[in-house]
This record gives sequence, structure tokens and C-alpha cells, in this order.
Amino acid sequence: MAGLDPPPSSLSLSLSSPPQALEIHPFESPSSSSSSIFTFHPSHLIFSHLEFTQFSVIPCSFKAMGSSEERVVAVIMVGGPTKGTRFRPLSLNVPKPLFPLAGQPMVNHPISACRRIPNLAQVYLIGFYEEREFALYVSAISNELRVPVRYLREDKPRGSAGGFYSFRNYIMEDSPSHIFLLNCDVCCSFPLPEMLDAHKSYGGMGTILVIKVSAESAHQFGELVADPDTKELLHYAEKPETFVSDLINCGVYVFTPNIFAAIEEAIVERRGKAELRRITSFEALQSATKAIPADYVRLDQDILSPFAGKKEFYTYETLDFWEQIKTPGMSLKCSALYLHQFRYTSPQLLANANDAKGATIIGDVYIHPSAKVHPTAKVGPNVSISANARIGAGVRLISCIILDDVEVLENAVVIHSIVGWKSSIGKWSRVQGEGDCNAKLGITILGESVAVEDEVVVINSIVLPNKTLSVSVQEEIIL
Repeated sequence: MAGLDPPPSSLSLSLSSPPQALEIHPFESPSSSSSSIFTFHPSHLIFSHLEFTQFSVIPCSFKAMGSSEERVVAVIMVGGPTKGTRFRPLSLNVPKPLFPLAGQPMVNHPISACRRIPNLAQVYLIGFYEEREFALYVSAISNELRVPVRYLREDKPRGSAGGFYSFRNYIMEDSPSHIFLLNCDVCCSFPLPEMLDAHKSYGGMGTILVIKVSAESAHQFGELVADPDTKELLHYAEKPETFVSDLINCGVYVFTPNIFAAIEEAIVERRGKAELRRITSFEALQSATKAIPADYVRLDQDILSPFAGKKEFYTYETLDFWEQIKTPGMSLKCSALYLHQFRYTSPQLLANANDAKGATIIGDVYIHPSAKVHPTAKVGPNVSISANARIGAGVRLISCIILDDVEVLENAVVIHSIVGWKSSIGKWSRVQGEGDCNAKLGITILGESVAVEDEVVVINSIVLPNKTLSVSVQEEIIL
């Protein structure tokens, strides 16, 4: 469209490649169709438990899943390294979207949910991370789930709607009738086919996934008012200072392509106002660093609020779980929620005594096939054990995430904690948090390559990478 910036280029392995949409595919063998689980190794960008060894950059060749009459595409916003500061120290080693929850990268869960969408043509990941950080992941997930995935890198901040809009040409390549927009840091059951059916019955430009929360916590989110009968969005307020409604925005949407015209209208209107408004030279100097670009468009304030009550947006309420994954503490809670969901969606992913070679399994537990768990260990509930971890004799694990290459020695205890890559916990040691996932020190976090020596107790603490603890600590941040 005339006067608007061209979209940034999509994922490519060559900086000299022309700015066209390309997709990374692994070479496949005829026997590579089996479904297996992979884990992401942050240090070397290696996926374990996958059977491909090389990949190439070729034009997209996947077909839409189902009839091509009404194609659907999905867009997942994954943010960037400057957006994940609250997720440190875990995001120091791996992009937040690739941090494992219930044994799978965070972004895996919404991508897997997209497989249920009828006639899915493409999944796009949009963010600020370097292409190389997602190259192997995109290749692996496309092959693993048989879903065509592209990573598109934003070149500058444009807001939640502006970034989405900047890639409109790519998104509309398959001429979709509907477009899903999801946020990567949302944890829920993602009832996408149900949302699509509801949206088709409502009509309008878009449908928003919503959930009811307590009146005390509603102000932390976008609050909205919907017609109880028609489900039309009547009013929207982003994080209001006073209570508006206990119905909040879940950050999951389905739109028709008309959404792009609405965003363009907001951009044109903002540009027009900027040109009409005359300011003094002093004001120009003062506002030079503060001015919001015309193409910076927020989905909530600039689109949802102005269109509320105009029969364009509707709501679909979920009665299932929903959380935002903003901090490491919430990642532990959301890992437990996904593990519980596996009971109904993917029971084969949950461990049992046979998988653990005799270890006692309690509740929902994921154990990577390459991990070694001693028969006398007791694991669960809500435990995820990643690749090449070694769990010793008499170890007790409760509500924790054990990452790649961790060693937990004899009779150690880990409760309400995240143990970082290549860390070790000595004999008879105890690593524990109180379990308050919303508190800053509500769980214990060990960064990469942290060594807890024998008979040391670590409670409600955060330990940055490459530290050795020879004395017990409580409610401390070890820098």
C-alpha cells in the first residue's frame, strides 16, 4: 500500500539473500514421519531425539491441512531479547519462547494447538530475535509436527498491531479467510477451532478469547465489557485504574483480513493528525525523542477500544485454565498446567514406572528419553526432566523443572525450583522454594552451571550462572 514501509525480510540463512519469504525444511527420510519429542539445547542450538542431520533453505512446499477453499493462517508474536528481562536468569541462555515447559519449548504449545485448526496453511512466528536463534527450531518443528512454520524478524518496534500489519503481504500469501493472532507468553488450552466456529457465527472483524478472573486481579489485564447475549465487545479498557469488568483479554484472537484495513486506517489517521498539528521549534526539540511513529499501532488501545460497540469485535469465553508467562515463577506453574493437560491431549508424553525404569512416579511427570533416573528415586507431581539429566539414588523431586545435563546426586531434594542447564546438586542437599509463583523469591532458580555442594540448603533464592554454593543460603540473589 502506497506510503507505508515495506515489511522486513523473513528468515534466511544468508544475509545476502533477497528479501523474500523462505522456509527452512529438514531433509527427510521415508521413515521420519514418526512423532517424537525433541528438546532444545541452548548452548549449541542442537535438538536431541530428532533424526535429521542437515537442513536446507527451499521455498515452502507444505500443503494446507484440509480443503483449500477456506485457508487459515496463524501468527504467533514471540517478542524479543529486550522484552524478556523479567525472565532472567533463564533467558540469558535461551530465547524465552524456547524455554521448555512440560518438556517442550514454550512456543511449541501454541504451535501444537494450531494443528487443530481446519485448513491451516501456515504458521508465522514474528519477533525481534536474530534469525539464527530460531533457524534450527523452525526446521525441527516444521518436520516434527508437519506444520509449515516461518520466522519473520521485525526491524523496529511497531506495536502489537503495527508489527502484525508490517508482514501483511506474507500473511496474505495464501489468501486466508481467517487469521489467528496469538501471544507466545500465554498459557492456556488454546480452543482455536471452537473460537473459529464462534467467530463465523458472530460475523464481524474479529473474536477475542476472554476469561473471568477475580475483581482484585482484573486491573493487571485488559478489561472488557461484552453483551451477555450476542457476545459483542461493547467496551475495552487496557489495565484501567478503576474496576471495569472481571472479563479480561487472553491475548488470543481470530480475525478476517479486514483487520489490516482497520490498522491501516489507524496509521493514516495518526499521520494526518501529526501533519495538521503545528508545533513550535522548542516543542519539536522536546518531542523528537518522545514522538510515537505513525506506524506504531497498539491492538488494544488503537483498534479494540475504538471499534468496541460497532458490531465488529466479539468475545469467546474459555472456562479452562489461562495464565501469562512473564516470570520464571509463572513458567513453573504453567509447566504444571501443561503437564496436567497432557493427561487428556497427549498421555503418551507422561512418564510411568516403566519409563523411569522402576522409579516411583507420582502425578504428572515428563521424563526425556535420554534422562537417567535411579530406580530408588521418587519423582512428582508436576516435574519435568530434560535431556541427559541424571537423577541419583534416593532423590526426591516435587514441582520442579530439571533442565538439560543436570546431575542430582544421592538423597538430594528439589522442590518448587528450576535447575539450570549443566548444574549439579550434591549429596543430601536441598534446593527448595515456598511455591509462590507470583513472588520474586517464591521459587528457587539455579542458572546455568551452578554447583550446589554436598549437604547445602538453598531456599527461596536466585543464583546466577557459573556459581558454586558451599554454604546454605535463604532468600538471597547470588550475583
